[in-house]
Amino acid sequence: MIVVTGATGNVGRPLVSLLAGAGERVTAVSRRVPSEGLPEGVVHSVADLADFASLGAVLEGADALFLLLGGELNGPGAPAVELFDLVREAGVRRVVLLSSQINGTRPDASSHARLREFERALRGSGLEHTVLRAGGFASNAYAWAEDVRARRTVHAPFADVALPVVDPADLAAVAAAALREDGHHGQVYVLTGPEGITPRRQAAVLGEVLGETVEFVEISRERARAHLARFMPEEVVDGTLDILGTPLPEEQRPAPDVERVLGRPARSFADWARDARGAFR
Repeated sequence: MIVVTGATGNVGRPLVSLLAGAGERVTAVSRRVPSEGLPEGVVHSVADLADFASLGAVLEGADALFLLLGGELNGPGAPAVELFDLVREAGVRRVVLLSSQINGTRPDASSHARLREFERALRGSGLEHTVLRAGGFASNAYAWAEDVRARRTVHAPFADVALPVVDPADLAAVAAAALREDGHHGQVYVLTGPEGITPRRQAAVLGEVLGETVEFVEISRERARAHLARFMPEEVVDGTLDILGTPLPEEQRPAPDVERVLGRPARSFADWARDARGAFR
């Protein structure tokens, strides 16, 4: 059995579908009962990773675990080693952790200190493990959906800074491979899209997908910071804006690991936008 945390999100939902479609027994874990149905045969369990003990019963009989840490787990909490002690004691042998590219490119960034702690704890746990260090998500464009629907407009900072954003479907596909196949133990995969794309170009792609013009309006870093600060810790806001506005060369360079694992090119932002266009209509 494979346990998938964050099972109702942009990565977890396609991962659950891939695993179920491959004939795996899957337990989908989230903090709330999903509003939409899960694939036939998938069991849903409510648990909160902020409380490690809540996973105890969920892990019984599991062979593998996909671990996605929600935003609140990037703050102070119980030592990460305690989670992996629980996982090991439950008999789980394989863990795939969704992490961030920042842990490789900016190893001292305070915004990701907690996530680095989970990486270190997993490496020292004695469990078979794979770490997926993801770049920025194509699905972050969902933040523009309301303005695109209402006014066919995108407001964003750093109009012409290109980053190789990754389709969450590719993250799910790589995670499924690492959960189901041998040969991924100890690997750290950096997962990005196939090419850099600017926010201005993302808006244009959304317009092409919708068959209408979507106007791009560049906003200041200060305005973007005020918006993000409403739902992100301060250090996470500043770290995010640093990457979006002044990325390092490695953060702008497409990584080969999606194609290396899956044997096909990474999906583009346009691929993601075509699948997501219903949210922008």
